[in-house]
Amino acid sequence: MEILRVEHLTKVYGERENKVVALDDISFSVAWGQFVAIIGPSGSGKSTLLHILGGVDRPTSGNVFLSDTNVYEQKDEQLAIFRRREVGLIYQFYNLIPVLNVTENMTLPVLLDGRKVNKERLEELLEVLKLKGREEHLPNELSGGQQQRVSIGRALMNAPAVMLADEPTGNLDSKNSHEIIELLKLSNKKYNQTLIVITHDESIALQADRIIAIEDGRITRDEVIRK
Repeated sequence: MEILRVEHLTKVYGERENKVVALDDISFSVAWGQFVAIIGPSGSGKSTLLHILGGVDRPTSGNVFLSDTNVYEQKDEQLAIFRRREVGLIYQFYNLIPVLNVTENMTLPVLLDGRKVNKERLEELLEVLKLKGREEHLPNELSGGQQQRVSIGRALMNAPAVMLADEPTGNLDSKNSHEIIELLKLSNKKYNQTLIVITHDESIALQADRIIAIEDGRITRDEVIRK
């Protein structure tokens, strides 16, 4: 069953001599629960693609359908709500709020949405992410690996349809990198989250169900590794 469909996606920055084509007529679809790795050199358009999939940056042309909703037919306010509810974003630099503790950072999307925090889900995520006992800690009191665990918890709190991770291990040592990828794989299997990860790390890409390679804004390879 298809959860995400991208049709003729193009993103252009600048004009005339300053024109840069970041994405050039990209089309693909992703099945529900699939783990997809997107690889490619710096400047290939990977992060631009991820931001457009996540509703962060509008395309120049083309369509993104998520759970049968045409994402960019929505107005900005609708898009913000859709993004909070349907997409979990994980960044390389964590993007935690410095003055909020672990629990507050994790539950922020739910509270911004004006909804009640699911205490059972919060407790389960704290347990799974090995953050028990650190609920009151601020980000500067946590290690890099722990901060990334909090960002994963935040992304999972709303039970989004798709998890998008942009170089989630880029700031971590090999031990923490391994643990973070294992946690993302666990969320993919345990919660049946569709997972799309941008990475430069070939060993991470090879753990995915499917690898999409991008170069100069175009898909150069789309290979299913495992079903």
